[in-house]
Amino acid sequence: MTIHWCGTGLSSGPGLRRLIETGHKVVVWNRTVEKAQEAVGDLGADIRAYSLEALAAALQPGDVAISMLPADQHVAIAQTCLDKGAHFVSSSYIAPEMKALDSAFREAGLVSVNEVGLDPGIDHVMAHDLVARYRASKAYHVDNVISFTSYCGGVPKIPNPFRYKFSWAPLGVLKALRSPSRSLRNFAELRVNRPWDAITRYDAPLPQPESFEVYPNRDSYPFMEDYRFDPDWKVKDFVRGTIRLNGWEAAWTPVFREIETLEGPSGDARLAEMAAQFVAENSYAPGEPDRVILFVSLKAERDGRPVFHETWAMDAWGDARGSAMARLVSTPVSFAVESVLNREIAVGVHAAPHDPKLLKSWLGQVRGLAQYMERIEHI
Repeated sequence: MTIHWCGTGLSSGPGLRRLIETGHKVVVWNRTVEKAQEAVGDLGADIRAYSLEALAAALQPGDVAISMLPADQHVAIAQTCLDKGAHFVSSSYIAPEMKALDSAFREAGLVSVNEVGLDPGIDHVMAHDLVARYRASKAYHVDNVISFTSYCGGVPKIPNPFRYKFSWAPLGVLKALRSPSRSLRNFAELRVNRPWDAITRYDAPLPQPESFEVYPNRDSYPFMEDYRFDPDWKVKDFVRGTIRLNGWEAAWTPVFREIETLEGPSGDARLAEMAAQFVAENSYAPGEPDRVILFVSLKAERDGRPVFHETWAMDAWGDARGSAMARLVSTPVSFAVESVLNREIAVGVHAAPHDPKLLKSWLGQVRGLAQYMERIEHI
């Protein structure tokens, strides 16, 4: 079986190199062959110019195609996998069009596993682990009041005046600021049109106490079911969000104000101009460390006092292995590819796994990717 890795951008290198170095048969596809050569040419990789037609011609039954290309290309590659009898893997959120392929993947006996990067990905695995631990604990009771938070972000290890540097597509960062969110706060639905309308403080459980700015991201509600919350649980808070350095809101206020005025094709064009400007002014210098922080917390209360409260805390930064963002996005993708090849993930369209064996394995391997990662028991 051949692994077809499509895309060798900022967040692809470590996972791709891991698969090649561990002896898997890998074909590397990229629109610009020279960029792929820079990423893995030293490993003697089979590198080819990407097009959907060329990929389709190369796919064989039982192969696995990984899309690390822009999200709007995933569904076409997944459909091609279906046509050729191959499996599909991506780190991106499951789009409705991808979910619609679930029955086709099941009928074909094939797997489409998505949301297996950092966020989404590692955060899902941590959440599944905490929910399983809570269910198995003596504190578990249907009358408990539940609070769940998950905050993740890439930030500069050495803070800059902009309080941010770009470790992934700058246009994607700006487009995300135009997205509304829905979360649960104090038993009530919280809808926010723009992230800067709901920025709050988060005190992180790190060895050296540190606070950050956080805000809800996308629609948190579907993840209550994904994380296997029972429908009759009394859920007080449920928030999946983004974390930023303190001072980010103040530094980005002019950006927020302009984004509010952008509409239509001209607005999209201006957004692209802004992205190009910001990445030119706020990119990582060669060898400069980035930083990734992730905190996933589950708390249960009974009669107003905590009876279960645990948090997965992770702090990672760039080092001789490369950027933290690239490590933590692409290496879990490589775990998922191996799990597909080993038939450890059921057929159909799925997000990150909740199987206890895979949770233990993946969390154990992720520990080696971060400088700090602990599951903290608060009580």
